Amino acid sequence: MRKKKLQRTGVIRDYDLHSISVRIGYAVIYILCGIMVIFAVFPLIWVVLAGFKDLKEFMSSTKIAPNSFSFAPFLKTWSQLDLARNYLNSLISVAGSVVCALVFNGLLGYGLAILKPKGSGIVKKLVMFSLLVPATISIVPLFMNIQRLGMGNSFLPLWLSYGANAMYVVLFIQFFESLPKEMIEASRIDGCTPLQTFFHIVLPLSRPIVAVVTIFAINASWSDFLLPYLVLRGGQLQTVMVRLFVFSTEQTVNADTMMRSVVFSMIPPIILFVLFQKQLTENNVSVGVKG
Repeated sequence: MRKKKLQRTGVIRDYDLHSISVRIGYAVIYILCGIMVIFAVFPLIWVVLAGFKDLKEFMSSTKIAPNSFSFAPFLKTWSQLDLARNYLNSLISVAGSVVCALVFNGLLGYGLAILKPKGSGIVKKLVMFSLLVPATISIVPLFMNIQRLGMGNSFLPLWLSYGANAMYVVLFIQFFESLPKEMIEASRIDGCTPLQTFFHIVLPLSRPIVAVVTIFAINASWSDFLLPYLVLRGGQLQTVMVRLFVFSTEQTVNADTMMRSVVFSMIPPIILFVLFQKQLTENNVSVGVKG
């Protein structure tokens, strides 16, 4: 039995492709997208391939591809930097940041979007206003308060900083406002407290926005450098990003070694994007439509 050909349902339909002008425009769009992909992916590929080269080949050869694909230089750099411990530190920082980003920002969004106590409108406006304040302006008072509270050389300030993110609060508010009010009212009739309603009703219904905030928090926490560098002064707690910076400043580092260390820092975000790229884009679109 012959399979029926699926019809296009996007902006350009199969019927539109009968026009020569539409075909030309369609081809131009594909070419432009291909060029943008090349410009976006080429630096990553170049860094990875440069990591396979030794110093002599890196400095003298103009070829993109290395002469050999040996993982021995990567293993040597991994051992030299002792990145296993730094990976564990980054994992601890990321895990705590994700939990705080979901719980604290979610609770504030839940209060402003669903509970709406007195003064919630003012708080909501303050949250929106805080988006206008650059993050670099608040780094000095934030660091001073961390030192006064004696929380230096600890992961706790890093976790809490992601538990007070205005962008995540806005995303939660937009999504919570689209939830069916009947289910929330039913939970209240059944005797659920506001916290029980949040954890047992609201969060399970909010998997799309939870996934989006989780991915954003993981990427931001892993890539963060300035605050971990200021807070985690001890070498035992340094994250991967801080370790790479310290390694580049404490001794003369060859360019090939630095390239390999950059590759190690790129691996988790790339894996995260490959695994959740489709879910991330779909959830972003759904959040934007519902908002």
